[in-house]
Amino acid sequence: MVEAQDPRVAVYLDFDNIVISWYDRVHGRNSYGKDRQKITDNPDDPVVIERLNQAMIEVGAIIDFAASFGTLVLTRAYADWSLRVNAEYRSQLVARAVDLVQLFPAAAYAKNGADIRLAVDAVEDMFRLPDLTHVVIVGGDSDYVPLAQRCKRLGRYVVGVGVAGSTAKSLAAACDEFESYESLSGVARVEPVQAKTKTARKAKAAEPDDHPETGSDESSDPDDQDAATALLERALRLGHDKSGSDEWLHTSAVKTHMRRMDPSFSEKALGYRSFNDFLKSRDSMTELEESGHERLVRLRER
Repeated sequence: MVEAQDPRVAVYLDFDNIVISWYDRVHGRNSYGKDRQKITDNPDDPVVIERLNQAMIEVGAIIDFAASFGTLVLTRAYADWSLRVNAEYRSQLVARAVDLVQLFPAAAYAKNGADIRLAVDAVEDMFRLPDLTHVVIVGGDSDYVPLAQRCKRLGRYVVGVGVAGSTAKSLAAACDEFESYESLSGVARVEPVQAKTKTARKAKAAEPDDHPETGSDESSDPDDQDAATALLERALRLGHDKSGSDEWLHTSAVKTHMRRMDPSFSEKALGYRSFNDFLKSRDSMTELEESGHERLVRLRER
């Protein structure tokens, strides 16, 4: 028998959104829009098949992440399942007990109304299933901001999942917790086309004539790294202010505070295996102390 206090999770996937966003992440901005006609008209073209395979979604990684919050009460995926690009996933989704909700676009290339149907179903489910504790929204559309806010007002813990670069910052901020798809366990990390080009140009510019290229890949956008550093400093300063001193702070508490200030923060999305590795990379600003199982951090004296 399920105990009343056991976390119970509802998952809603805007499948078109996540598939298109990941395709653009792998192949470059607006790539899906440019390839859409070719994908529709020539689904068996070897080039089309190869590009789709390179941008395949790891369905299991999303479901497993959602299951880490508690028992999955219901999981729904919204898309036009008659399209070949989505139909490829049907067996995977059914195998994970995902309910496939069929949506049809009103006109060629029009939105299929997933955001409206998803939001209506989610609100209805919260009243129909009052024991739901968590709502996981998979999709990066800013249209889901009101839904996330409503879920929070109704006492649910809201988790967002979206592709970096294609997720509205307002949606990430509206969630209690936000995770980028590429940082999920089981998802192979890819470097966006734009980042590859940028890295290649930098390496080429720094490369001496007639010498082989020796430049290293960048793990993420420098702006994201700078924003994470500023977020860490704010969290540490607030932690010290709250304690009234410059005493050591528990790293877990610091990370929790950072996630509350910016739910989209993820050390994995920035290229670090753990939060401890992220802190060590900022050793000019932070001091770390490990004592037994305790990991402590504080701002370094300047």
